[in-house]
Amino acid sequence: MVTLVRNSRARTTIIVGLAALTLAGCAGREKKPRLAYQERPVELLYATGADRLDRGLWKQAVQYFNEVERQHPYSEWSRRAILMTAYANYQANDYAEAIADANRFISLYPGNPAAAYAYYLKAICYFEQIVDVGRDQAATGQALAGLQEVVQRYPRSEYATDARLKIDMVNDQLAGKEMTIGRWYLRNGDTLAAIGRFKTVIDRYQTTSHTPEALYRLVEAYLTLGLVEEAKRNGAVLGHNYPGDIWYRDAYALLTDRGFRPATEPADGERRGVLSRLPFVKDKSTTLRPPAAEDAPAPPQTDASATGEAAPAQAEPKPRRGLLGRLIPGRD
Repeated sequence: MVTLVRNSRARTTIIVGLAALTLAGCAGREKKPRLAYQERPVELLYATGADRLDRGLWKQAVQYFNEVERQHPYSEWSRRAILMTAYANYQANDYAEAIADANRFISLYPGNPAAAYAYYLKAICYFEQIVDVGRDQAATGQALAGLQEVVQRYPRSEYATDARLKIDMVNDQLAGKEMTIGRWYLRNGDTLAAIGRFKTVIDRYQTTSHTPEALYRLVEAYLTLGLVEEAKRNGAVLGHNYPGDIWYRDAYALLTDRGFRPATEPADGERRGVLSRLPFVKDKSTTLRPPAAEDAPAPPQTDASATGEAAPAQAEPKPRRGLLGRLIPGRD
């Protein structure tokens, strides 16, 4: 009997403890602000969200576009609101939410013409998460895959035009990562591993700005191993394709046995490779906007009775930029 009582008390203590932990976890979890539910016309909700987007109030825009979906899930505006929510989350640097919104649109409306924009925005979200070449490049690979998918699916769209430009930038970034690792191997005496990295740049990223240095490093590495003919072959390729480049000048000096330095010591030329270590620059003003819709609602007359909040002070309209020319569907 005593044993049963003790076991019962132990179980009670464990249950109480687990309940306390659960409540503590819920209390520490920050809830996203949400508009109080109030029945409103779909046109007013959508136009209010568009107004907030125009003012740069990204989180408020997300709330109103979410209300469009919540209150009018089967309307035409609900479909359009998903893309606008994705764009607002992107502008707020909430990339995970923007990607989730884009994926949701693609899964629900794969054949819709606006799906092209969803693919594009998803790729841009990965693109803007690219970090400098000294860190992990997982986002770079995802950005490349996403941009290539845009080009393959919609080759004649303006999204593909912008994606092609960014693919060149991503390839340059990936080549820079290979060069950074290759230089590290070269400095630490692992010459064969360094050669593998430099060859990757030549084979996969030969149109990038890193190719001349990669050829020079191959000359340097092969001379270190005593493979003079291989060094000369790569030096000849460098001279043929980049005759006036400073990397060819250094390679020529090495091949003529003037100023040769062991690969374990940093060469002066390595300091010229600092371009690959710079942060990757992103500019949201160049990102294309959501596609326009001809029958979008007019801007709302914001007041407390219509939206449940105080009317904001009227701000000067911001200039719209981007290749599409319009930020809000149907609003010039």
